[in-house]
Amino acid sequence: MNTHQRRPLVVLSHRVHPQVITLLSQRCEVIPNQHEDSLPAAELQRRAANADALMVFMPDRIDADFLDACPRLRVIAGALKGDDNIDLEACTSRGIWMTRVEDLLTDPTAELAVGLLIGLARNVAPGDRRVRAGFPGWRPVLYGQSLIGATIGIIGAGAVGRAVARLLRGFDARLRYSDPAPVPAAVADFLGLEQVTLTELLTSSDAVIVCAPLGPDTMHLLDRAALASMRAGALLVNVGRGSVVCEDVVAELLRLGHLGGYAADVFEFEDYSRPERPGHPHPGLIGQPEKTLFTPHLGSAVDAARLAIEQRAATSILQALAGDVPEGAANSVHQGSAIMPLPRE
Repeated sequence: MNTHQRRPLVVLSHRVHPQVITLLSQRCEVIPNQHEDSLPAAELQRRAANADALMVFMPDRIDADFLDACPRLRVIAGALKGDDNIDLEACTSRGIWMTRVEDLLTDPTAELAVGLLIGLARNVAPGDRRVRAGFPGWRPVLYGQSLIGATIGIIGAGAVGRAVARLLRGFDARLRYSDPAPVPAAVADFLGLEQVTLTELLTSSDAVIVCAPLGPDTMHLLDRAALASMRAGALLVNVGRGSVVCEDVVAELLRLGHLGGYAADVFEFEDYSRPERPGHPHPGLIGQPEKTLFTPHLGSAVDAARLAIEQRAATSILQALAGDVPEGAANSVHQGSAIMPLPRE
């Protein structure tokens, strides 16, 4: 091996655990970003111009123009589950691997979804504010809803939707789901899941949990007609993607009293695949604290899970640079195209 040959350059777009930098640094040159804020798009482009590998996160938007400015790229490792913010076709046509981490986010996201539903149904946030404002003792206020025996609809019955159903089984709830791909019969029976149309799910559920990814078929899936069809006073929780729900309509229906409450860990302004996305959380939602419950994308914010996700993404980078098929590959490209394949350990 030519000892003077350049080591592969890896750019990290966001802060990662130190162990991940150490792992990559053993075999690559690493340009990290250990600040809390995202890099501006132009700065990420500048850093990645001569990179062989890039680790990206949800706030990053990778399109064909970005890739054309980074001619050495051989792998983009997403420390994320979805890839709607990355042009997969453009990666494939340029011989760039794109990887993602699908299975490590499922349980933390499902856990938060159930937590948000309980918090919304039982007025946890308003109750907390009431106590902090000078609690006079018990009064007959803040009566909420119980999940015991409720009808709960799940939109999107992939890994997260099924994990949510598994956690809700203990509530003796009637669980219904809507998804173009049916859940295998044995799994549905085990989870107590009944498949129904989206219309039936919305009109019959006391609470609806959105677990669907964002794509052409799910963009504003819950539009005005769909949201207006929900049972009066029903609760809506979104842990899928912000733009699956039309936030304008949700804000209006909350104000009119048709929706009983809205909780979300995801927001339209976060969907970087949408050039026309809003620039901030919807003010009509933020302005209704008594009817909403929000978390800042905490679905995957479990320290051990985040470390595992980053390590998986880093491993996929090393595999691709070594000329192997990387773990979690979302596409297929010609192998052996790396500028300098890493030696196998």
